[in-house]
Amino acid sequence: MNRANTLAIIVPCFNEEETLPQTIKTLNELRKKLINQQLINSQSKIIFVNDGSKDKTWKIIEQAHQEEPALCGISLSRNFGHQEALLAGLYNTQADMYITIDADLQDDPSVIKKMIKSYQDGNEIVYGVRRCRDSDSFFKRNSALLFYKLMKLIGVELVSNHADFRLLSQRAVAAMSEFKEKNLFLRAIVPLIGYQSCCVYYNRKPRTAGQTKYPLAKMVLFALKGVSAFSAVPLHFITLCGVFISLLSFILMCWTLWGYLSGSTIIGWASLMSVITFFSGITILFIGIIGEYIASIFVEVKKRPTYIIDKKIGG
Repeated sequence: MNRANTLAIIVPCFNEEETLPQTIKTLNELRKKLINQQLINSQSKIIFVNDGSKDKTWKIIEQAHQEEPALCGISLSRNFGHQEALLAGLYNTQADMYITIDADLQDDPSVIKKMIKSYQDGNEIVYGVRRCRDSDSFFKRNSALLFYKLMKLIGVELVSNHADFRLLSQRAVAAMSEFKEKNLFLRAIVPLIGYQSCCVYYNRKPRTAGQTKYPLAKMVLFALKGVSAFSAVPLHFITLCGVFISLLSFILMCWTLWGYLSGSTIIGWASLMSVITFFSGITILFIGIIGEYIASIFVEVKKRPTYIIDKKIGG
């Protein structure tokens, strides 16, 4: 690993026309700087993956490639999703090491140099980890904290405060391609590879242009995908709750029968409705949890392609 390796920076893009010109300029300047410092070789490139954008994102990528051939592009046939776009870039590019980073550059690209040096020290996976979440809203900060605690509680290995800003060696990407599931949650898949890894820390920047591509609804669905794809603990929890509720119901039935036989029963509408409402809510909740797993199975058994490439320039 002493020689200068080829680096591919993978940048998923979805309706990023407002921020993309500055992103292209910043990353290309960084690429040239790393080449001059002999940390990467001149064959290194940046791959922008257009994830079915409806704005001028692809036109901007095409124009950038004409001006600088090392700026390459992959355009998917429609919007497949952020995780799918990352894989499209990783699996359709040849390099010694890969770095994935979002187009808004809220993840600090200046730490890419540290990532490369960590790779040269023998690490095949380098996680970009936020030092703090001060730039987030109160709700987002605490919901993220709750999510990481929940995932740890149910046995899913995650790197806290790490999203999808990471370096992967060529061998790590090849190992990741062995995971064939369609419910993609790369934050949990990558730690399963098991190769030597480390973390580099940075402060996340506020978005300078455009809007976030992960509103609350998408964040919730993404979290549910992560839980249902990597842990069966919720299903075991349902079983244990079923046993507990059945036992509780049996005790309640015995108590009701004893009251009836002793002549001390009082029929109350409020208590009856409370019991019905409670158990109805529990039933619907458990059916919903089971439904999430059935939905995951439904997607997996179809074996549809993870993504479809429409156009490709450079690379």
